[in-house]
Amino acid sequence: MHRREFLIRSASGLGAAWLTPKGVLNELANQNPLRKFSASDTVTLGRTGIKTSRLAMGTGTIGYGHHSNQTALGLKGLSGLLLNGYDQGLRFFDAADAYGSHPHVAEALKHVQRDKVTVLTKTWARDAATARADLDRFRRELGTDYLDVILMHCVTEGDWTERFHGVMDVLSEAKQKGIIRAHGCSCHSIEALRAAAKSPWVEIDLARINPIGAHMDAGPETVVSALREMKAAGKAVVGMKILGQGDLRGRQSEALRYALSLGVLDAFTIGAESKGEQEDLIRRVAAA
Repeated sequence: MHRREFLIRSASGLGAAWLTPKGVLNELANQNPLRKFSASDTVTLGRTGIKTSRLAMGTGTIGYGHHSNQTALGLKGLSGLLLNGYDQGLRFFDAADAYGSHPHVAEALKHVQRDKVTVLTKTWARDAATARADLDRFRRELGTDYLDVILMHCVTEGDWTERFHGVMDVLSEAKQKGIIRAHGCSCHSIEALRAAAKSPWVEIDLARINPIGAHMDAGPETVVSALREMKAAGKAVVGMKILGQGDLRGRQSEALRYALSLGVLDAFTIGAESKGEQEDLIRRVAAA
């Protein structure tokens, strides 16, 4: 194997760009300039046909109990942050019932063309009846007739695709009726992630990934292996915890370079907490 080919495979497959950014990354840049990225790049989520921005605006940093760092900004504060991102070319709103961010997203949606943004939200439903009720309630709360993406939130069981088949059936039916455009899950264990990789039902997976393994399902190399399996199967992979839930907040550029170097993420979500922080992230993606 030639040295250049070895370097490229190492950087993309093992995250070597993170481990030796001034060595491997610089040599690659000199021999074959790396692709330029933008937070506002239009990407397609797997085989769903959904086109959106590379960077999603997260609304759930430390999000649970219908509260998050972002919802603490208030209705006008968070909706204004979403609209500021929209003005910068971001078209991906990442919400969840658990974050309590539906009213904030709904307020932002009043000021944009609905078909110009992708609305993703998440349900904790673990039975069919709750899933049906959530679909109706979520659309009311968000002020929209349809949801672009709905995910089963925080699945942890290795057998979740069997245990929660009732929820999966409800979401499949909703897609057939045009109530949603795509379905999938967010995983919070390596067993659940591996099950998602093998499930034909999963169209989109929200996966925790960063170079130091902070708040992840397993070490980066193990997680990336599962994500490559997903990608090969045509699933959309959306990264989360890119900054390790704040653990990498002082090393944003390195973390972004790592995420972009993997070649498995269709998009990724980061929850900014101010317009200045949001615009700084946008600049850092362009410079990565």
